Amino acid sequence: MPARLPPPGPSFLREQEVRVGDRAGRAGLSRPTTLEDGWWLTVLWVADNEGVLSFHDAAPPAGPPPDPPVVRLGPALSGALSGLILEEDGRLCVRLAPIAPADDDRTPWLSPIAIRAGFKWEPARALGMRPNELAEAVLSAFRQSIEGLSRS
Repeated sequence: MPARLPPPGPSFLREQEVRVGDRAGRAGLSRPTTLEDGWWLTVLWVADNEGVLSFHDAAPPAGPPPDPPVVRLGPALSGALSGLILEEDGRLCVRLAPIAPADDDRTPWLSPIAIRAGFKWEPARALGMRPNELAEAVLSAFRQSIEGLSRS
């Protein structure tokens, strides 16, 4: 895998400024799509002029924790989108997966900050929002969650 991947494409919305450690980047998301079963899918990333940053850039100053970054990102993103995400069988309908995992399973924080994200929305809440508002909520929650990784 190259040192820095290019962004997955142009952002569907205006990118949001994000601070990861001592670096500045821009959070973006791909055009969302909704599947027949209700899953809302998109790709989220953080890049600068050189390409997609790595999760290591967003790790706490003391160093990356042993668990993979998506394990920490999931609860933060779910919390930021509290009330919007559908709960089925006692579980929130959120799925996150890295676009390009690290070359070595022992160093998951070396993977790029680029994830596939899937959500099912609480119908009453989602119907009251325009598609761009929903996408903006996800992008803002992602930005906040990435910035929070260095504090976890």
